[in-house]
Formats: sequence, C-alpha cells, structure tokens
Amino acid sequence: MLYFAYGSNLNHFQMKKRCKDSIYLKKIDLQNFRLTFRSKYRAADIEPKKNCIVPGGLFEISKSDEKKLDVYEDFPVLYKKHYFIYDGRKVMTYTMVKKSSFRFPSARYLNIVKKGYKDCKLDNKYLEKALKI
Repeated sequence: MLYFAYGSNLNHFQMKKRCKDSIYLKKIDLQNFRLTFRSKYRAADIEPKKNCIVPGGLFEISKSDEKKLDVYEDFPVLYKKHYFIYDGRKVMTYTMVKKSSFRFPSARYLNIVKKGYKDCKLDNKYLEKALKI
C-alpha cells in the first residue's frame, strides 16, 4: 500500500527502523492542505487549507508496516487515517483527531523532521512557514 509521510517519518533511518519493509518511492505534494504542529506531543499534523501544499514522501509499505505505524501514531486515539488518490492509486496518511492549537515542536523532534526533509529533498520553506504561525 502507499503511505504519505509529512513529519518525522520522512526521516529515512527512522522510517526503516519502524517499518522494515518500507520503500521510499519519491517526493510528492499534497494539495489543499497545510502543515502544522500541535497536541501535547507537539507533533506534525496536516489540515485542509485551500491553495496550500504539504510536501512529503511517498512510501510503499506492507500490511505489517501499517500495523506498526498504527501503534506508533496512536491510531485511532491521537491520529486517524486520511486517504487520497495520487496518480490513480489510493494513498494513506494520518491526521490528528483533535485539532488543538499550534505548539512549537521540540528541538529533538524538529531535527528528525529536518533530516527527513533532507532525505526526501523537500523544500524547507514549507517547514519554515509551518513554524511561523
């Protein structure tokens, strides 16, 4: 199945550790969404926003990888699944259930996300914009 990462799972080392079968395919943009950070965990989330994009990484994952991600993302308590169509195929990602206000991420978490942006060759301007709310 296809999985869209936009936060710490962009980090190839972390993603491989969590999901041993995962294969990074390419970078893609999720249209009409924006990146933010929220919850007591100060973690990445996406929310609908017209004319915005969230850059991310497209991964092929196995069923067992999906189960591991469900545990890590605290599905369905913290995150729920969101599906969209990309290139004629269904893609799964996670969005937070409770849309609390913006919380600046911890330095450690942010460094993992920044490394993921580098791994996937994403434009840092979207990450910087999300941090300047």
